[in-house]
Amino acid sequence: MKQELTIVKVGGAVVEDEAQLTQLLRDFIAIEGPKILVHGGGRRATKIAERLGIETKMVEGRRITDGPMLEVVTMVYGGLVNKHVVASLQALGADAIGLTGADGGIIRSVKRPLKNGIDYGFVGDVKQVKAAKIAHFIEGGMIPVIAPLTHDGEGNMLNTNADTMASETAKAMAKLYDVTLVYAFEKPGVLSNPDDDSSVIGTITHDDFLRLKADGTISGGMLPKIENALAAIDAGVKRVVITSAKAIDGRHGTVIM
Repeated sequence: MKQELTIVKVGGAVVEDEAQLTQLLRDFIAIEGPKILVHGGGRRATKIAERLGIETKMVEGRRITDGPMLEVVTMVYGGLVNKHVVASLQALGADAIGLTGADGGIIRSVKRPLKNGIDYGFVGDVKQVKAAKIAHFIEGGMIPVIAPLTHDGEGNMLNTNADTMASETAKAMAKLYDVTLVYAFEKPGVLSNPDDDSSVIGTITHDDFLRLKADGTISGGMLPKIENALAAIDAGVKRVVITSAKAIDGRHGTVIM
């Protein structure tokens, strides 16, 4: 019987709020068994890019990453955000280690080709996750904290959607563990009405997703989140939950089926 592993992905809005982040990390540490934290940081990257006079361009919730923006996200995700989260976990007594896909070569990508005529720039599509290497850290008593950056094996860093990072990591680790993937953000789940936090959709299947996407109920950054959640379930991940950063125990929110 496989050991249970929990992978929590936390969004940038939570990471930027110190009170929310501290509580989330306390709740995260309290989860029994081995665990991995994958974080975003897009809002912080956007703010710093603005200060530097670098324009932010988004398409369907995904960031267009030209050369200057790649420098920003590498600094913000792999440095400022990642090390702050690691230091905060260490302060709470957890032995965390900060990683990007390039560290130990744990996650390799290829630069995304033109897609529907859109050039996403230095954005990576994940091709390989070295589950055994990540498991090595876990077995050593450490908590991997993974930033949304990968590499192409040729010395180039690539910006990679954090939800995709979490999904691909969960899919790879599912070969070694019984994996529960939790997407934690500022809302209590996927909402049928974005202005009503009580309108949580309890479950979403493939067919539900297609319908909700077509009628506009699900849009923007929620699209890649659910696409990645569905891909994880298809690949053998035991459970995927989209929920509030205040409820990462997986008992509330939207369950992807």
